[in-house]
Amino acid sequence: MASVLISNTYFLHLDPKQQALMQPYPPLGTLYGAAVLEQDGHQVTFFDAVFAQQAKSIFPLIDAHAGNYFVIYDDGFNYLTKMCLVNMRNACFEMIRYAKSKQCTVLVSSSDATDHWQLYLDSGADFILIGEAEDTLRETIAALENKTPYSNITGLAYSEQGQHLKTLPRAVKHDLDNLPFPAWHHIDIDLYRNKWIERNGYFSLNITTTRGCPFKCNWCAKPIYGNRYNSRSPEQVVAEIEMLIKKYQVQHFWFCDDIFGLKPGWIKRFSELVTSQQLHFKFKIQCRADLLLDENNIKHLAAAGCDEVWIGAESGSQKVLDAMDKGTTIEQIKQSTTLMKQHGIKPCFFLQFGYLGETKEDIDLTIKMLLDLMPYDIGISVSYPLPGTKFYEKVKSQLHEKQNWNDSDELLMMYKGTFSPSFYKQLHRYVHRFYRYEQGKQNVLKVFSKKLTTAERRRIFTLPYFAVTSKWSKLTLKAE
Repeated sequence: MASVLISNTYFLHLDPKQQALMQPYPPLGTLYGAAVLEQDGHQVTFFDAVFAQQAKSIFPLIDAHAGNYFVIYDDGFNYLTKMCLVNMRNACFEMIRYAKSKQCTVLVSSSDATDHWQLYLDSGADFILIGEAEDTLRETIAALENKTPYSNITGLAYSEQGQHLKTLPRAVKHDLDNLPFPAWHHIDIDLYRNKWIERNGYFSLNITTTRGCPFKCNWCAKPIYGNRYNSRSPEQVVAEIEMLIKKYQVQHFWFCDDIFGLKPGWIKRFSELVTSQQLHFKFKIQCRADLLLDENNIKHLAAAGCDEVWIGAESGSQKVLDAMDKGTTIEQIKQSTTLMKQHGIKPCFFLQFGYLGETKEDIDLTIKMLLDLMPYDIGISVSYPLPGTKFYEKVKSQLHEKQNWNDSDELLMMYKGTFSPSFYKQLHRYVHRFYRYEQGKQNVLKVFSKKLTTAERRRIFTLPYFAVTSKWSKLTLKAE
């Protein structure tokens, strides 16, 4: 059997916004990669890059595995790795070059490598695992160990006689219950727990129930799991949750699916299992407004412990939503938000500014929707063109040397929007600050009516700051 060193390339240290937020999750996709290798009997050494200071931190382990396999397998479930940040790409290239200098056979799986496989082969990688990679990883290692041809392995790119070659695409996995649980034993859980509790007052782990998303939002890239939607059984998911609670005392889970509970009856069965097995935890999910209009689903989510639901609200302008091929309406956003609040679930919004054709009136409608509905939390970005999307095809002629953000807070408009890049950067600051100011005022009114959460108390204390900075941001916000 083979000796394999496996690592991810998301370095929290290279993403200042996320480091300040300090809500780190283990690289779940990487743990699945390690689990299938161990299932096949290989000896696996795991390096978790999340808390490492630099790419060189892994060099001693590469030295120890000189001449063996080095697998870079990034977490395709986490939006931070889906963003294909330049800082992480450069760290990956540094790791590849060093591993090749030590005669390692280098295999790479990531969203960025799937989109730019030639670039990664040029950097020195031997094999790029295109798309969903567990089976491709297994088969490639087996072929190399047995010295059999790998040209018929689907989902693989490699170089041969100076040419870059790519095999046929690999079909997506349908029976996800056949996969082993992620190799959680490789993670320093205490380190993650301490970081979470110190900054947030509780500990959260990530888990996935599905792969893929069948909806057609034209700016959303899906290089790993694609447009097909496949689900684990509620029974297997609950078994993993029970194991993680008993073994690691987890209090909270982030279900990192693109769309949670789309399969009919899945949420109801999941809730029944959680209740019958007397499991107690809170969780957050990502879903769509139109899928949350069934009050029974909302009730089942609440009964299972759902605390937050993040929806891609994106814009308060129906014109912009339609241009995005979002498939949802402003009215659905309002109705689903109301339903969640009625059942004690905290609605949270992803918002996006700068989409093609967006006007000042559209921006005002988004701000109005935000203030009318007052979700529990928000995440704001500007439209970000990624390969494989219709949006990217519309603007790619404007993308030159700069095609990716360096870190998740760069928020650079890399194409010509209605307003200047500096305007959108300032707009991001203003909307965040004004929203936090309004939220802080609402939390003051709650002081005598209910017990406040840690986050709500923090927002009250920061009210004077946001009162001043939101007004200043508005004064300096100029359309250019």
